[in-house]
Amino acid sequence: MTATGPLRNRVPDPSVSFWVTKVLTTAMGEALSDFLVTRFDPVPTVLLTAAVFGMVLAVQLRTDRYRPWLYWGAVSMVGVFGTMVADVVHVALGVPYTVSTPIFLIALVAVFVVWRRVEGTLDVHRVTSTRRQLFYWAAVVATFAMGTAAGDLAAGGFGLGYLGGGLLFAGLVLLVALAAGVRVLGQVAGFWTAYVLTRPVGASFADWVAVPRDRGGLDVGTGMVSLCLLVVLTGAVAWTSVERGRRRRPAPDHPAQPVTGP
Repeated sequence: MTATGPLRNRVPDPSVSFWVTKVLTTAMGEALSDFLVTRFDPVPTVLLTAAVFGMVLAVQLRTDRYRPWLYWGAVSMVGVFGTMVADVVHVALGVPYTVSTPIFLIALVAVFVVWRRVEGTLDVHRVTSTRRQLFYWAAVVATFAMGTAAGDLAAGGFGLGYLGGGLLFAGLVLLVALAAGVRVLGQVAGFWTAYVLTRPVGASFADWVAVPRDRGGLDVGTGMVSLCLLVVLTGAVAWTSVERGRRRRPAPDHPAQPVTGP
């Protein structure tokens, strides 16, 4: 509570539209990251992306409520930057995905442990302060980096291909949803498990559509896939904003009807 009323949540509540938009950001981030680092010098591209992400996140941290365009803009930048981080670790540093995936997992668990000890909860319905936002976004970055590495590991390391990997992770998401639905998995654990898994879902299907046929894809190209997903993502955020506005709009007052006698 504050002097002006209850604190507002600064991130969206999980809903169907939330998960659809989340998958779109992961797919767009994967395709756009691959497009940028293959068309331009990777080093300045990664540094510029990191700077843009930092600026967008700084603005997000200053907000006192959930603002759809700002929030999803930050998530989109995490999608691009998180992909670049995972790819740099693998390509530039030569770290195999079998090593980077568990490393990112350990980093994510460390964020959760510290977050839980400091704040007492990992519930995304209660991200009401700047400190909680910092923990939230640290977890988001770690999930995107780990999800990228896990998706590439499944596609290449395990030989599933991008389509097979996407179907695998989509199936795991459904299992998590089922486990949460029958209360085998708690609400918070179910959310974050699904959040991790939806990253390789979107990224794997985006890669499958974009990459050449000799790599098991449809050869549409990362540029075209990025553009199409950006348009769809913009529409999804616009729809979310409109729906949110309708829910917040007070119902009109209906004047009482006069009572007439017999």
